[in-house]
Amino acid sequence: MKFSVQEHFATHHHYDLRMEMDGVAKSWAVPKGLPLERGEKRLAIQVEDHSIDYMDFEGEIPEGMYGAGRVLIWDKGEYELLKRSKSEIKVKFMGEKLRGEYILVKFPRAGKNAWLIVKGN
Repeated sequence: MKFSVQEHFATHHHYDLRMEMDGVAKSWAVPKGLPLERGEKRLAIQVEDHSIDYMDFEGEIPEGMYGAGRVLIWDKGEYELLKRSKSEIKVKFMGEKLRGEYILVKFPRAGKNAWLIVKGN
Protein backbone atom coordinates (compact mmCIF):
# COMPACT_ATOMS: atom_id res chain seq x y z
CA MET A 1 0.00 0.00 0.00
CA LYS A 2 1.19 3.52 -0.62
CA PHE A 3 1.61 6.57 1.57
CA SER A 4 2.48 10.19 0.98
CA VAL A 5 3.33 13.23 3.05
CA GLN A 6 2.37 16.58 1.57
CA GLU A 7 3.86 19.81 2.87
CA HIS A 8 0.96 22.26 2.92
CA PHE A 9 1.54 26.01 2.95
CA ALA A 10 -2.01 26.92 3.99
CA THR A 11 -3.15 29.46 6.60
CA HIS A 12 -1.04 27.40 9.02
CA HIS A 13 1.98 25.58 7.59
CA HIS A 14 1.68 21.84 8.28
CA TYR A 15 2.22 18.39 6.81
CA ASP A 16 -0.50 15.97 5.68
CA LEU A 17 0.15 12.26 6.20
CA ARG A 18 -1.95 10.11 3.87
CA MET A 19 -2.10 6.31 3.86
CA GLU A 20 -3.99 4.15 1.40
CA MET A 21 -6.44 2.21 3.56
CA ASP A 22 -10.01 0.91 3.05
CA GLY A 23 -10.06 2.22 -0.53
CA VAL A 24 -9.35 5.84 0.49
CA ALA A 25 -6.45 7.97 1.70
CA LYS A 26 -6.78 8.07 5.50
CA SER A 27 -5.40 11.48 6.42
CA TRP A 28 -3.82 13.30 9.36
CA ALA A 29 -2.62 16.90 9.60
CA VAL A 30 0.71 17.02 11.44
CA PRO A 31 1.41 20.63 12.48
CA LYS A 32 5.10 20.25 13.38
CA GLY A 33 6.15 17.68 10.78
CA LEU A 34 6.74 13.97 11.05
CA PRO A 35 9.15 12.67 13.70
CA LEU A 36 12.45 11.45 12.27
CA GLU A 37 14.29 10.28 15.40
CA ARG A 38 13.40 7.18 17.42
CA GLY A 39 11.06 8.03 20.30
CA GLU A 40 10.05 11.46 18.92
CA LYS A 41 6.32 12.23 19.11
CA ARG A 42 4.14 14.65 17.19
CA LEU A 43 0.48 15.56 17.39
CA ALA A 44 -1.50 14.33 14.36
CA ILE A 45 -5.10 15.43 13.82
CA GLN A 46 -7.19 13.02 11.77
CA VAL A 47 -9.05 14.84 8.99
CA GLU A 48 -11.55 13.68 6.40
CA ASP A 49 -10.59 10.86 4.06
CA HIS A 50 -9.33 11.89 0.63
CA SER A 51 -9.28 10.07 -2.69
CA ILE A 52 -6.22 7.93 -3.30
CA ASP A 53 -5.47 10.03 -6.41
CA TYR A 54 -5.06 13.11 -4.20
CA MET A 55 -2.00 11.51 -2.56
CA ASP A 56 0.05 12.52 -5.63
CA PHE A 57 -1.25 16.10 -5.80
CA GLU A 58 1.24 18.93 -5.99
CA GLY A 59 0.13 22.42 -6.84
CA GLU A 60 -1.81 25.44 -5.70
CA ILE A 61 -5.25 25.29 -4.05
CA PRO A 62 -6.89 28.59 -5.05
CA GLU A 63 -7.79 31.33 -2.56
CA GLY A 64 -11.33 30.96 -1.28
CA MET A 65 -11.22 27.17 -1.42
CA TYR A 66 -10.79 24.92 1.62
CA GLY A 67 -7.06 24.40 2.24
CA ALA A 68 -5.99 27.26 -0.01
CA GLY A 69 -2.22 27.41 -0.51
CA ARG A 70 0.69 25.55 -2.04
CA VAL A 71 1.00 21.77 -1.67
CA LEU A 72 4.29 19.89 -2.26
CA ILE A 73 5.08 16.20 -1.99
CA TRP A 74 7.53 15.96 0.93
CA ASP A 75 7.83 12.15 0.83
CA LYS A 76 6.07 9.14 -0.60
CA GLY A 77 6.51 5.42 -0.89
CA GLU A 78 5.07 2.12 0.25
CA TYR A 79 4.13 1.03 3.73
CA GLU A 80 3.38 -2.22 5.48
CA LEU A 81 0.48 -2.34 7.95
CA LEU A 82 1.73 -4.12 11.09
CA LYS A 83 -1.23 -3.56 13.44
CA ARG A 84 -4.56 -1.76 13.33
CA SER A 85 -7.19 -1.21 16.01
CA LYS A 86 -9.54 1.65 16.88
CA SER A 87 -6.86 3.28 18.99
CA GLU A 88 -3.57 2.25 17.36
CA ILE A 89 -2.09 1.93 13.88
CA LYS A 90 1.42 0.54 13.53
CA VAL A 91 3.15 0.73 10.14
CA LYS A 92 6.53 0.35 8.52
CA PHE A 93 7.25 3.18 6.07
CA MET A 94 9.54 2.60 3.11
CA GLY A 95 9.95 6.11 1.72
CA GLU A 96 12.84 8.41 0.89
CA LYS A 97 12.67 10.29 4.22
CA LEU A 98 10.33 8.18 6.36
CA ARG A 99 11.81 4.75 6.96
CA GLY A 100 11.08 2.25 9.65
CA GLU A 101 8.28 1.74 12.14
CA TYR A 102 5.80 4.40 13.19
CA ILE A 103 2.89 4.14 15.58
CA LEU A 104 -0.23 6.30 15.55
CA VAL A 105 -1.93 6.22 18.95
CA LYS A 106 -5.33 7.79 19.70
CA PHE A 107 -4.87 10.75 22.07
CA PRO A 108 -8.41 11.58 23.27
CA ARG A 109 -7.29 14.12 25.89
CA ALA A 110 -6.39 16.45 23.03
CA GLY A 111 -9.71 15.99 21.16
CA LYS A 112 -11.71 13.28 19.48
CA ASN A 113 -9.62 13.33 16.27
CA ALA A 114 -6.25 13.69 18.01
CA TRP A 115 -3.53 11.08 17.66
CA LEU A 116 0.16 10.97 18.49
CA ILE A 117 2.55 9.72 15.85
CA VAL A 118 5.69 8.17 17.33
CA LYS A 119 8.85 7.08 15.49
CA GLY A 120 9.72 3.53 16.49
CA ASN A 121 12.59 1.35 15.22
